[in-house]
Amino acid sequence: MAKKLYKGNEAVAEAAIQAGCRYFFGYPITPQNEIPEYMARRMPKVGGTFLQAESEVAAINMVYGAGGSGARVMTSSSSPGVSLKQEGISYIAGAEVPCVIVNMVRGGPGLGSIQPAQSDYFQATKGGGHGDYHLVVYAPGGIQEAVDLTMKAFDTADLYRMPVMILGDGMIGQMMEPAEIPEDYQPIVTDKSWATTGGGRRVINSLYIQPDELERVNLRLQKKYALIKEKETMYDEYLTEDAELIFAAYGTTARICQSAINMLRADGVKAGLIRPITLWPFPDAPFAAAAARDGVKKFLTVEMSCGQMIEDVKLSVGGRKEVAFYGRTGGMIPMPRDVYHYALSVMR
Repeated sequence: MAKKLYKGNEAVAEAAIQAGCRYFFGYPITPQNEIPEYMARRMPKVGGTFLQAESEVAAINMVYGAGGSGARVMTSSSSPGVSLKQEGISYIAGAEVPCVIVNMVRGGPGLGSIQPAQSDYFQATKGGGHGDYHLVVYAPGGIQEAVDLTMKAFDTADLYRMPVMILGDGMIGQMMEPAEIPEDYQPIVTDKSWATTGGGRRVINSLYIQPDELERVNLRLQKKYALIKEKETMYDEYLTEDAELIFAAYGTTARICQSAINMLRADGVKAGLIRPITLWPFPDAPFAAAAARDGVKKFLTVEMSCGQMIEDVKLSVGGRKEVAFYGRTGGMIPMPRDVYHYALSVMR
């Protein structure tokens, strides 16, 4: 299949449809509005259901119901809207219902701006809602990867019976790039005998009044999360073999860092990049391995935030090397030249 030019939001929506998503519940908010708009046009044509809910709270609870019936279901929003969904996301995680949630991040806090940001990292990776739970969180670095990870997200959600998030900054949603969306995608087949299809008495629940029972549920979830850490962690490396300075960045910020690295290399500074693709589980191993190398002098975390992923980078590095930070916030995008100059100052 030939590549076509897609806007990021529309590519994510079509990828979801090709992955078998037949239910979408959402509510409009910039900069992800093209996802529900696209779903409103396409879902009726593939025998699916699109519904604009009365609120983000209603939308996530509709996702809970559809996912509980065994259907492949997705919702999308942007930062303040995802905040409103957090109670429902915690319920879904506690009930072990598979679904996919897309967050095209905008600047905050509060209503903030409609410009791209990465300041929802804590919300996505540290829970967001209440209780001991995790989401698998994918951070695409471009439109093709957004397609691939969206399709993978549905399989991951079904395989582990849990919500999975696509965390893209607003630029991923609005930019246009060539991408290939396979129309012959074969989703993994999982046992859905747990689903409430009306074929027998099945209970989907996240309420456990007895503390010993709830503890058993939480411990079982933790075993599942440990398995996910072992099997599902994803990352990419760029020119790290001989690097003295290693950047840590994800999403479109990682692409900006690659440009800065090329500029640094041209000036004789050996720089490289470790790019987390799963923000949870976080790829601790490559950072720990790099920190243990004698040739690596420093790390530099670059984010469109005031500094959130840097905490995970520091934990992975374990104090063995200095971890510096460069960030822009509020919807401001770091420029390669600015990152380049800051990196030079770090290496002095």
